[in-house]
Amino acid sequence: MTFLNVPYAEKDQARELGARWNPSRKRWYVPPGVALDAFARWMPKEGEPPSDRDARAAKLVTGSRYVEIDHACNPFEPCAQCAPLLAEKGWTAAREDVLKALRALAPR
Repeated sequence: MTFLNVPYAEKDQARELGARWNPSRKRWYVPPGVALDAFARWMPKEGEPPSDRDARAAKLVTGSRYVEIDHACNPFEPCAQCAPLLAEKGWTAAREDVLKALRALAPR
């Protein structure tokens, strides 16, 4: 994953080129397998700190079941690439526990 310094005003342009938004880091990134050439203007310069907006929002807040996924997928949908990692980290079991508790609360 390659993180970018994309100003808010240019977010739609970055998205059209294939960039994705990382909500936990509040930064745009280029997913693995996507050519970086089109994103040259947003690439951090060598030694350059993240933009001010990113510096304020860069503190990661994670829980005990946090799993960083290195590609763009939805962890609530089946993904063959993520399934082993999610199971190993306990995420899948925790999700099943939550769903079970919700089913028990649902009116019958």
